Amino acid sequence: MNTKHLSINSDLLRQAKEEKINLSQTLEKFLVQAIRNKRRQEWLDNSREAIEEYAQFVEKHGCFGDTLRCF
Repeated sequence: MNTKHLSINSDLLRQAKEEKINLSQTLEKFLVQAIRNKRRQEWLDNSREAIEEYAQFVEKHGCFGDTLRCF
């Protein structure tokens, strides 16, 4: 594994230790969320044209399930 340097605000680290926050667990949790958010945004950016085209199609022709609804 290629390790990189990690820096953190010393006051923030002190406070986390005082509060007995598990740093590894907390970092992993927020990294998972950050990666998920970044990938979601990348997908939206890459899919924006198709999403807009589909929205225009639905606006013009209606939604696929419109004729099948019972409500």
